[in-house]
Amino acid sequence: MAVLKRIAPGSAAKVGLVVYGFVGLILGAFCSVIAIAGMELIPHARLPFGRGIGMFAIVLCPIVYGIMGGIGAAIAAAIYNLAASWVGGVEVDIG
Repeated sequence: MAVLKRIAPGSAAKVGLVVYGFVGLILGAFCSVIAIAGMELIPHARLPFGRGIGMFAIVLCPIVYGIMGGIGAAIAAAIYNLAASWVGGVEVDIG
């Protein structure tokens, strides 16, 4: 058994940024489809930007989710490191 005593916050932030950025891309696509469908179903809800506002979700969601996921992962790693210094870490079986 190996003991995981420390997680580098920078490394955790990079992984969190990529993972949550990918999740944001998927959710952004769903938000885009919903926004475009909603604009088609409600004729008086036309905006000056048209469908572009719904397509903007595909760009904005991965950026926002990625940044927030990276920050959250770095904070979680720092909290884990503090807790692991008190109790000794997590035992993992590698192999």
